[in-house]
Amino acid sequence: FLDGTDDVVMDSTFDIYEWRFVNIHAATNSTFFGFQFNAAGGSGFNETMTTSHWKAEFNESGSGAAANYTTSHDLAQATTFQKLGYDLENEADDNLSGVLTLYDASSTTYSKNFIANITYNHHSSKYTQSVWITGYVNTTSAIDEIRFAMDSGNIDYGIIHMYGVNHA
Repeated sequence: FLDGTDDVVMDSTFDIYEWRFVNIHAATNSTFFGFQFNAAGGSGFNETMTTSHWKAEFNESGSGAAANYTTSHDLAQATTFQKLGYDLENEADDNLSGVLTLYDASSTTYSKNFIANITYNHHSSKYTQSVWITGYVNTTSAIDEIRFAMDSGNIDYGIIHMYGVNHA
């Protein structure tokens, strides 16, 4: 369980790191859940990222289905947190779940690619949204930390599992 003040440390043990989010619940209504990386020896969790955001959604009443590319949620060489879920509900039955995968974090030659697939309940529209985010961290420095946080309030509840995979 992470409350947004814990930083997750990685090393060169694994080629691929994966985080699985299970029932992340916001303490504050209409907040976002996101992440940002820190390069080895760096500080501030402000690595430059470029991302692409796509979503599918439907209203809890079963109407209003849509799918679209969401340019307003992209990052273009930005150092802010990448949002995984927007305007999260804090009602008892609302949550966010999904997967984030980072490739070759310890490389000092290439930028670091990642992909995420997240499903959550959107606050204002009562929609369930499934989002796909892909992007890269624009640094050849090794990435050795990640921070998950809400932009307002804390993570009220949730489990974040971290896995490491070697391709060899």
